[in-house]
Amino acid sequence: MQDKVVVVVGATGGIGSALTRKLAPMGARLVLAARDSSRLTNLASGLPQVLTVPTDITKPQQVETLMEKAIAHFGQIDVLVNAAGAGVMKQYNQLEPADLDAMLDVNLKGSFYTCQAAAEAMKEHKSGHICNVVGILGKHSMAMAAAYCASKFGVVGFSKCMADELKRFGIKFTLFYFGGVDSPFWDNVSLKVDRKKMLSPETAADAILFALSADPQAVPMEINIQPESHLFF
Repeated sequence: MQDKVVVVVGATGGIGSALTRKLAPMGARLVLAARDSSRLTNLASGLPQVLTVPTDITKPQQVETLMEKAIAHFGQIDVLVNAAGAGVMKQYNQLEPADLDAMLDVNLKGSFYTCQAAAEAMKEHKSGHICNVVGILGKHSMAMAAAYCASKFGVVGFSKCMADELKRFGIKFTLFYFGGVDSPFWDNVSLKVDRKKMLSPETAADAILFALSADPQAVPMEINIQPESHLFF
């Protein structure tokens, strides 16, 4: 990862911050994006070769600005890691229009906007790697997760379409189907879960590093890691 320019979206979340701490000593040039500017500043404190860009990924113009600043500062974009996300867990008949809007705006549209903007930058150099942290509910359904699953299944759909369109430009996609990860994601989710049995953010970050460190000719298209206590087959 030496001198690779890595844009981490959702950098202040559990997976994003764990990945940032692992990438920094490897020599990566980091572009950290999240909504909260103060948390971004705290995360970047003491790290070399880092640019922070407060970004609301539901706003296409802010996403464009993020990529423009990354290129202006470091010259290119080698990797995009989409680790931002939000969760609403309710029975289908209790979901409000605002709940569905929130899931689609952040999880689906936000991920699409960042992939779209990063891919355009990567095409210039005919190389790049886009890592979308989908979660296991982008592959398997679960009660109480109708809106969430809808948004995440959508991410899988557009990712596979984009991967097919962009392979001639040397741009790879990897989808990560992590089971429950003990991160701040769960702080505002009403569903009762045992966070002690979840995956650690460090485990998820290591899986992303594995994909990024693969042989240039290898394409780790999907990585599925779940906690032993709760497996989907």
